[in-house]
Amino acid sequence: MSVLNGAISIVLGIAGGIAVGSGVIALILVLDMIPRLAQVTQSYDKTHWYEGALIGGSLLGTVADFWHWKLHGVMLLSPIVGMFCGVFIGLLAAALTEVLNVLPILAKRLGMRSYLFGLLLAMILGKMTGSLFDFFIYRR
Repeated sequence: MSVLNGAISIVLGIAGGIAVGSGVIALILVLDMIPRLAQVTQSYDKTHWYEGALIGGSLLGTVADFWHWKLHGVMLLSPIVGMFCGVFIGLLAAALTEVLNVLPILAKRLGMRSYLFGLLLAMILGKMTGSLFDFFIYRR
């Protein structure tokens, strides 16, 4: 019975991983994150480096999480890793906003075209404040 349970767990784990991975890759492809990043940085010839970094980071993160890797005494790297995570999330959010044109449509419908910068700044500060509250206060 335990061999059957193990086999079922393996099959479900692989199927779930394929489903989640396919969804993430589909989202990244639909949002054109890598071509947009190459366009913004004017580095079309380095597109394969962006793709490799995305795949390598995903693989390294998965392996580190799966095997519970821990780095002791490397607290100075936390802000750097946090910055890279923030850049990725920011790129993802910017790509999603750009594809859907959410902010211009919202500003037009609410009659706030002249306040678009303030609206964007309020959203950024609200997200940052909520994240800091969650990290420093709520998790204690």
